[in-house]
Amino acid sequence: HCSQCHKAFSRKSHLITHHKTHTGEKPYQCSQCDKAFSQISGLINHQRLHTGEKPYQCSQCDKAFSWKSNLIKHQRTHTGEKPYQCSQCEKAFSRRSTLIKHQRTHTGKKPYQCSQCDKAFSRQITLIKHQRTHT
Repeated sequence: HCSQCHKAFSRKSHLITHHKTHTGEKPYQCSQCDKAFSQISGLINHQRLHTGEKPYQCSQCDKAFSWKSNLIKHQRTHTGEKPYQCSQCEKAFSRRSTLIKHQRTHTGKKPYQCSQCDKAFSRQITLIKHQRTHT
């Protein structure tokens, strides 16, 4: 297990890789930009930004994705799955980010503050539209 956070690992190689998250060590450098990664898998995923490689193909349509997580999100458009449920009401969402935006309707939270006046907004797009009124 990790001596710093006590997380347990079944393989020593996984512990060694995990330990880099505490040391900040990033030995895997992208040859096309300045980004560096603690794990080789992070570098491989990042390099798809440069190559445009899209190895994750949707079985329902012809769309392909660079990252598996994006394929999983996309597949919900076919299945109708909505795994993110609001704890305040009955609404459910296919994306976590959409749930977070929705929850602000209950909390009244407005994290997007205009730097030119005192107004604040619950959605970033609303702030951007508002800021155009200052120009």
